[in-house]
Amino acid sequence: MGIAEGKVAVISGVARGQGRSHAQRLAREGADIIGFDICADISSMTYPNASPEDLAETVRLVEAEGRRMVASVTDVRDAEAVKVAVDAGVAELGRLDIVLCNSGIIRLGDTPPELEVQTWVDTTDVNLDGAFNLVRAALPHVQAGGRGGSIIMTGSTAGTRPIGGLGAAGLAYTASKWALKGIAKQMALALAPEMIRVNVIHPTGVLSGMTMNEAMLALQAEAMSGGDASVIAAMANAMPVEILEPSEISNAVAFLVSDEARYITGIDLPVDAGFTVR
Repeated sequence: MGIAEGKVAVISGVARGQGRSHAQRLAREGADIIGFDICADISSMTYPNASPEDLAETVRLVEAEGRRMVASVTDVRDAEAVKVAVDAGVAELGRLDIVLCNSGIIRLGDTPPELEVQTWVDTTDVNLDGAFNLVRAALPHVQAGGRGGSIIMTGSTAGTRPIGGLGAAGLAYTASKWALKGIAKQMALALAPEMIRVNVIHPTGVLSGMTMNEAMLALQAEAMSGGDASVIAAMANAMPVEILEPSEISNAVAFLVSDEARYITGIDLPVDAGFTVR
């Protein structure tokens, strides 16, 4: 029997990358899944988001593990739409135990002055407001079960130490990830009497649509061709691994939602190949 047998998890940004990996892993551990993704591009970003076909593939992978998935095309920035998606999933699957606030974006490359404000708004809307929207919609269902539960925010190494730079994209991303830490700790304290645990995982670079795209390749090529290899070096991990597989983050998720972590709450857990100790 898996560590999440009979439980239900809701995951934002589920169509690919870490979100898909988490859905597949928790399904393998016995959980049914409520999942949603925007499945559309955001104009201020420089790389494509997941597609409806990506979301359908996540559903297929969950069902291949013998579990059910209630999936929808939902924008995490739309609080009412998120509530509708979560409520519909709970109505079909009967309960909610695990909440994974996974949606996240960052603009790669330079940000023109005329896009700075929109880049800030879009980034914080997805990364920060999106997490608030999901927890706001999901928490009453977790509380109603009276069984405790686990909420996990997807942070970033950008939320653990400064990297530098004054660009709107980097500032917005960093601000949103640091803010998630504060929200998680405050919620952890407030929800501890109900045995609902709240933690943050801080990944280093992970193979995903955010990191494997033309915009990222152009950014790396520009840094190297300009002789500024220090930019790339500053993003390197301490351990000799360039980038992690999504499954490495899912391993940490599986631990934190399990009974083995039932007394762990309010923590920041780097899964970063030593990035934060460099």
